[in-house]
Amino acid sequence: MQLLIPALVPATEPVDTIKMVFIGDVMMHKPQLSHDHTVFLSDIAPLLSDADIAVANAEFTLAGRPYTGYPAFSAPDSYVGSILAAGVDVLLTANNHILDKGETGLSRTLEVYSRYPFLPVAGSGRNEAEYRSNNPLILLCKGAKIALVNVTYGTNLPSSGGYPKVSYLRERDVREQFGRARRAGADFIIALPHWGEEYKTVHNASQRRWAELFVELGAGAVVGAHPHVVQDTSFIAGVPVIYSMGNAVSNMSARNTRLELAVELNLLHHRVSGETRLLRPVLHFLWSTLPGKLTDSYMTVELDRYEGKRSLWKDKSDYDNMMQTLERVKKETGIQ
Repeated sequence: MQLLIPALVPATEPVDTIKMVFIGDVMMHKPQLSHDHTVFLSDIAPLLSDADIAVANAEFTLAGRPYTGYPAFSAPDSYVGSILAAGVDVLLTANNHILDKGETGLSRTLEVYSRYPFLPVAGSGRNEAEYRSNNPLILLCKGAKIALVNVTYGTNLPSSGGYPKVSYLRERDVREQFGRARRAGADFIIALPHWGEEYKTVHNASQRRWAELFVELGAGAVVGAHPHVVQDTSFIAGVPVIYSMGNAVSNMSARNTRLELAVELNLLHHRVSGETRLLRPVLHFLWSTLPGKLTDSYMTVELDRYEGKRSLWKDKSDYDNMMQTLERVKKETGIQ
C-alpha cells in the first residue's frame, strides 16, 4: 500500500473525500467519577462529528460496580453513551488497561459495547468469530474499505492466551492481521499501536522499528497512543507516523500530559479506479482542562479556538500553563 500525496484533484474526477479523526486516551480516573461525563468531550464534538469516521482509544473497562480509577479502571456503562454523543464512531480496546479487571472485565466491556448496534470495536474479541471480525476492523465508507489494526505492547494483567482475546504487538500476529486486511480487499490500512515510553515526547528505537514494519506490511498511516504526552512525528517511505497523540481526557496533571493531539486524516477515494490517496495529516492541538480551571468540570478543548481568550478562564494561570506547554512541546517534538 503506497502513500500518495496529490496536489489538486480536478472537480470532474469521481473522487470522494473521507475524513477520519483520531483522539488518544479517553480515561476515567477516580476524581472524574464525581463529575458529569457528558461534558468531557462536548467542546470537541464539532471536530469529531464533522468526520466521516471518528476513532478514540477507550482506556478503561466497563467491569461494573464498584467503579474505580487508577490503577485498575472500571467506568460506568453510561460513559460510552457520552463518548458516542460527542461524535466518536469507533472505539479501540487494545491497550494496557483493558484487562485491569481480568478477562471477566474484558468480556463485560465488550458485551456493553455490543448493545450499541452501530459501534465498531477494534483490538479485542470475546470469541474467535468476534476477534477475527474486529482484528483488523474493516470499515466501509463511501465505497472505500479502510482497515484498522489496533495492537498493544502488553496488558497490566496477563492474558490466559484464550478468549476473550486482546491484540498484542507481536510480529506474527501483526503480519496475520495485515494479511487478512489485504485479503479482504482493504483500500487503506491504518496501524493504531499502543506503544512507547510514558511521558517521553520523543519516540524510542522500538517504536521506530515497529513503524518500519507496519509500513513494510502496507500501512498507509500509523497513529499511536500510550505515552500520555504528544510525541514527535515523521514520515517513513512517505507514510506519516504520529507516534503518540497523548491523552484525550483524564485527571492527569504531570508535565505535558494535558496537551493532546487530534489527528485528522483525509483520504481521497476514486470511485472508478478504487485508488485511495492520503492528503497530508492535519494535527489539532487539544487541552484537557481540569475542574475549576476553565469550567467546573473536566472538558477537553480545541486549543486554537481558545488562544487569546485568557479572560474565559476561571484560573488564569491555567491558560498560561496551556500556552507554555504548547510552546514547550512544539520545541521538543518539532511539530508546528
